[in-house]
Amino acid sequence: MASKLVDLVYWRNMRRTGVVFTGLVIGLASMFQLSAITVLSHICLGVMCVTFSLRFYYKLLELLRFNPGMHPFQSQLDYDSSLTDKDTVMLVEELVLLIAFAVTEVKRLLFIESLIDSIKFVILLYLLTYVGVLTNGLTLVITAVIALFSFPLLYKKQQVRIRRMMRTIRAFGKKINNMFLSVYNLVRPSPVSAPAPKPAPAAAAKQKAKSK
Repeated sequence: MASKLVDLVYWRNMRRTGVVFTGLVIGLASMFQLSAITVLSHICLGVMCVTFSLRFYYKLLELLRFNPGMHPFQSQLDYDSSLTDKDTVMLVEELVLLIAFAVTEVKRLLFIESLIDSIKFVILLYLLTYVGVLTNGLTLVITAVIALFSFPLLYKKQQVRIRRMMRTIRAFGKKINNMFLSVYNLVRPSPVSAPAPKPAPAAAAKQKAKSK
């Protein structure tokens, strides 16, 4: 499944990727005017219009003795898309680990385990409030789909420039992180020094005797 997704994203089969990408974008854009159920129903109806037409055409050829009973979609029907027990267990384990990691990270950020990371999270949430005012979730999903099918191919063709740009961004991020750390060290209260231990009574008496 992962290899098929990589093939789609990198446009290794131009026809298949074009159909999937166009269908996703058109289907998501249609949801601005129609509900998801209506869009899905119309897509299925459009596909079945084509499949019914081909099926009746081949059936007619079979009745006229021009076709030896061949099904037009036999290869799709014979394709085994079921998951084995091992694949199902692996997918469930990966999903559970991903959910557990997300819950742990959100809990760590919300309850301020690391002050620097929580400040970054607050800044991100504040920026997302502006993103929510300017756009909606469906627009973000469409943008994510376009980016998913565009950025890998762009990275494959422009690796040197993108790596150079990423190094610059990482250096800038390190500077910002160091600035936050320096501000935090200035604001953080200095640790209170522990009081010196008082000498024992016997040692104090010996010191007084020596002084006499």
